[in-house]
Amino acid sequence: MVPSIIIYASYHWGYSASHSHDPSNIKMQAELASQRDELNHAVAEADRHMNALSKQLGKMQARVIRIDALGRRLTKIAKLDKGEFDFDKVPAQGGPASSEALQSVSVPDFLQQLEELSLQLDSRSEQLSVLESMLMSNKLQQKVSPTGRPIVKGWMSSYYGMRSDPFSGKREHHKGIDFAGKEGSAVIAVAEGVVTKASGRSGYGKLVEVNHGNGFVTRYGHNKKLLVKVGDKLAKGDKIALMGSTGRSTGPHVHFEVLKNGRNVNPTKFVNAR
Repeated sequence: MVPSIIIYASYHWGYSASHSHDPSNIKMQAELASQRDELNHAVAEADRHMNALSKQLGKMQARVIRIDALGRRLTKIAKLDKGEFDFDKVPAQGGPASSEALQSVSVPDFLQQLEELSLQLDSRSEQLSVLESMLMSNKLQQKVSPTGRPIVKGWMSSYYGMRSDPFSGKREHHKGIDFAGKEGSAVIAVAEGVVTKASGRSGYGKLVEVNHGNGFVTRYGHNKKLLVKVGDKLAKGDKIALMGSTGRSTGPHVHFEVLKNGRNVNPTKFVNAR
């Protein structure tokens, strides 16, 4: 039995040894080794591309989140229709299928498209930021610019410009607009600002003066009672006084002036603005 095993082992070893040096076998092994190298290289390349894609995707996701946030703020600031500009939904798209043969995108082309899209996202983000700044500035400008009437109820009783003085009958330049009404009715601020004067002043009676910034100041004269004090911050429409007839006045009204950089200007365009 043992000799048989020895004979078989010797034969098998001799067969393997003889075939291991067979040129065709050597060539096949070389091809297998080459294929293994190519496969390893392909796997390494795939890993490299996947890492690049993941990195690029992360950057784009961050940019999209920023653009969505900017879009929501702009929709709110500009008071746009939320149904039309809904940044929480995927934009509606569609169309018939193309009759042309579809082509797959190669990895290098896909990476290039991602890079171009990333640059477009950066550009849109910058543009939206500039637009947001402009809208915010415009909104702030609207808040601090004097607009509307300084009363809730009443009527215009005297215009800005030359008129006959109600006391002397002589021609004089009227520096503001008079709004008459019921004594004790509300006098309101026409824009955001800070109270810089709340006291009596010769000719004006009990006067409120408000600084709105950007060179704008408004005055409200002849009040019966002042409801604010120096340093108070006001919003447009805040009640600042009760209409009266203090100072040089013929009856209950508010004398309303607008000053720009220290000079009186015609309040009419501000009163008519909305």
